[in-house]
Amino acid sequence: MRLTRAAVLARAKAVALDGVRRLNCWGSHLTDISICRDLPNIEMITFSVNGISDLEPLNQCQNLSELYLRKNNITSLNELFYLKNLPRLRVLWLSENPCCGTDPHRYRMTVLRNLPSLQKLDNQAVTEEELSQALVDGEEITAPPARRNVGNGCPESTESSTAESTTETESELLNFSLEETNKIREELGMKPVPKDKFSSFSPQETDCNCKKRNNVLNAILLLTKELDAEGLEIIHQTVGRRLQAIRKKELQEE
Repeated sequence: MRLTRAAVLARAKAVALDGVRRLNCWGSHLTDISICRDLPNIEMITFSVNGISDLEPLNQCQNLSELYLRKNNITSLNELFYLKNLPRLRVLWLSENPCCGTDPHRYRMTVLRNLPSLQKLDNQAVTEEELSQALVDGEEITAPPARRNVGNGCPESTESSTAESTTETESELLNFSLEETNKIREELGMKPVPKDKFSSFSPQETDCNCKKRNNVLNAILLLTKELDAEGLEIIHQTVGRRLQAIRKKELQEE
């Protein structure tokens, strides 16, 4: 699925592409992000949980400082070639992509060797020691990846990718970090979750009921952003009736 100009402007609440500073497209079934070539002033992009495989369009995003690409379809670390000339990139989340391979040390060292200005990789702070070690253990990337027969946005893969992403979205809602959770809440105009209250959102939570509750809650918070005024009013009325029913039941039990 291709990310369109209209979708970018709607999500960023902007009137022109050069006015877009922050873009959140988490779990949007995306495979084609060519529109990013027209986002010269973008500073933060959230593309986690999509089907993106080609990072070339990001090469023009010279103001980009934070990039979230967790769980996509990036198969080669050579895609980092397109990020090497982004002077302000400080935060990158690339984990759970095929390119990470089975050797986490080699993967991290290779990323840091090619992007030594990073301050945080996969939600873990980068140290001076790691940057020095990356010069020894990391692989230098000097060329873009080989051309692929199936490119981003290919119609052959759109339908299956969408179905798979829908399933992934439901399960991935439990796998937010504090940082990702608060970025989504910020996009929705909500207050961030305090660090000491974050345990209820953790995938390590042992209480199945809490997991289910948070799963549903996060899904609702994400979906409300897609509703218009009429849809939100329906939600508002439904919630009001539900709250009245719960309070009535609590009073009866007392």
